[in-house]
Amino acid sequence: MNRETVVTEALDLLDDVGLESVSTRRLARRLGVEQPSLYYHFRTKKDLLAAMAEAAMAPHAHAPLPQPEDDWRTWFLDNSRSFRQTLLLRRDGARLHAGSTPIGDLDRIRRKMAFLVSSGVPEQQAQMAMLAAGRFTIGCVLEEQADADTPDADHLPDDVPALDHEAAFEAGLALILGGLDQHTARCGAAAVR
Repeated sequence: MNRETVVTEALDLLDDVGLESVSTRRLARRLGVEQPSLYYHFRTKKDLLAAMAEAAMAPHAHAPLPQPEDDWRTWFLDNSRSFRQTLLLRRDGARLHAGSTPIGDLDRIRRKMAFLVSSGVPEQQAQMAMLAAGRFTIGCVLEEQADADTPDADHLPDDVPALDHEAAFEAGLALILGGLDQHTARCGAAAVR
């Protein structure tokens, strides 16, 4: 048993039972070991959850970084979509990720920020837009995954349609990008004056 095996099994347990039911006792049983042996790899459950969150983000963390010739608007949308899709890969993926700190991803985040700034987006607005898009994405996925755990939409009144989560995500993301684009254009025009 190694750290990677523990994390892999913990993520499989997450998919099977959901975040609230993930426990070190349950994970130890799944691995066929005594619970204290898990503490050799992870001192606390919080440490285990952080490692799970980092591993669950691997598909997004390995997505191609933006290139200088890329359109920043297209990249911004694609980056947020990739983040959403990665969160949706795991049961309770958004809950697992919420509140985690992307320590292992700092170089990639810096490179993404440098790309936006070199594309003409003011640094502070780039930071706030990335933060807003990330939190918006997590919130959307939290709601979508919560809806997946509820019975069908039969409980809704006839005049209330079921929510199309992807369409709602795209609409909100377009609003964030639109605001950032307008602000960037205003800052660019002011700099020319």
